[in-house]
Amino acid sequence: MSNVLSLTTFLPILGVLLLLFIPKDSKGVLRNVTLAVTLVTFLVSLTILSGFQTNAEFQFIENMPWIAAGPFVMRYNIGIDGISLWLVILTTFIMPIAVLSTYTAVEEKVKEYMICLLLLETGMLGAFISLDLFLFYIFWEVMLIPMYFMIGIWGGKNKIYAAVKFFIYTMVGSLLMLVALIFLYFKGLEAGITDFGLLQFFSLKLDMATQIWLFLAFAFAFAIKVPMFPLHTWLPDAHTEAPTAGSVILAAVLLKMGTYGYVRFAIPLFPDAAHKFAPMIATLAVIGIIYAALVAMVQEDVKKLVAYSSVAHLGFVMLGVFAFNVEGISGGMLQMLNHGVSTGALFLIVGFIYERRHTRLITDFGGLSKQMPVFATIFMIVTFSSIGLPGTNGFVGEFLILIGAFESQLRWWTVIATSGVILSAVYMLWVFQRVMFGELDNPKNQKLADLNVREIAIMVPLIVMIFFMGLYPKPFIDRMDPAIRKLAAQVRVTSVNAQVLPVETPAGTPALEIPSGHPGMSTPSSPSSDKAVNPHETK
Repeated sequence: MSNVLSLTTFLPILGVLLLLFIPKDSKGVLRNVTLAVTLVTFLVSLTILSGFQTNAEFQFIENMPWIAAGPFVMRYNIGIDGISLWLVILTTFIMPIAVLSTYTAVEEKVKEYMICLLLLETGMLGAFISLDLFLFYIFWEVMLIPMYFMIGIWGGKNKIYAAVKFFIYTMVGSLLMLVALIFLYFKGLEAGITDFGLLQFFSLKLDMATQIWLFLAFAFAFAIKVPMFPLHTWLPDAHTEAPTAGSVILAAVLLKMGTYGYVRFAIPLFPDAAHKFAPMIATLAVIGIIYAALVAMVQEDVKKLVAYSSVAHLGFVMLGVFAFNVEGISGGMLQMLNHGVSTGALFLIVGFIYERRHTRLITDFGGLSKQMPVFATIFMIVTFSSIGLPGTNGFVGEFLILIGAFESQLRWWTVIATSGVILSAVYMLWVFQRVMFGELDNPKNQKLADLNVREIAIMVPLIVMIFFMGLYPKPFIDRMDPAIRKLAAQVRVTSVNAQVLPVETPAGTPALEIPSGHPGMSTPSSPSSDKAVNPHETK
């Protein structure tokens, strides 16, 4: 189907139109229709997966005129490769789960809430498939609005503060990126590029100073979204105050917009600047890993603890991406998916106990494993996934990241980051022990009901994915691998070619050029070389 990407992206908008004709008092119908729309969207997205050819090229491309105003030409240009494929599937996979979690959690303004969920899905999908820089920016901004309302209207007691903080942080980064986009467009016009098509800008030659300023503008916007230390402070507030479905989507998908932005835009567009700032970004990533883990260890609110764990996990993703090799980028991409499944599941678990006790303080719980054995079992599995226990999805991604980063110029950063794996086990096992074991002495805890059928149905797909991705990650890695190899080779070759040292030769002999290379990076044998390291091959 040639227009399957558009169909997948805009099906939620059709769902919004359906909801407009349903009375707001029909809460059950509103929820069921929204759930049906997200399920259909997921099923349609599976046709993308089944029809995807494992190669490095963009597929399912749709490219048609959209806006032409003076020198500015914007096109409806969309497509996916192995890098964006799984993020699209992750989005459509998470949305029905998020909708199902609202059945008892949201009772006020249900119609408006469901509309926000569907608008948010379209915004997220559009950002992942955009191959036009201006179109990407439009979808990037579309995501901001429904999440702002979800936190500000259906959030906790400090919801306005959290929503405004989320909005301001994201908007500041977005405006800087917009300025950079416009500047980049005019640079493209000078080189004969007549629209905002992303693939054309990959071949645009920019001097180092220009790359640095443009990279900083993009990197700042994406760093806020990741979020990286020290731009992370909006995240714990947003997570803590957001409703359960909002926290799940924020953790599972929205944070990936930042890391995806680096992989898709900032690094391939400005590779020399990316190499220049790699040590600094790796330093901030490692600080985020250690700092967030230490802060998580002293949290009294279990939801805020999970929020800080996201900062630590995304720090590992950034470390892998800026290793600039196949292992590191593959591990980073896989960890994006793993984090979406595991941390999304953790926020659902927090939502289940909050609905029963209306508190998230760790000290208010204890001994729940006796009262809620099914809940305890699921919580244990997700905890092991979050700390990267072998056999679960979290292990594979972190292992590839650490291998890739250690093989690159980030060896000492990797050694320090490894302690974050230990710290994550400390705070996750600590919170599990305090909530699940001990004395069941609080009368309110003694009356808690175990998970019902709906809640188990919510968690089963996530548990299945935790083990499937942990025991057999090959299908995920294989489909990403060609696109990641192409990216790694492109970034290395461009960086090498930007640092060419002339070699003196006798008169009349063609001059030889020896690339200086980049510290810790292997130099491809030719500019067209695509022979990157295969994570499946034995060193």
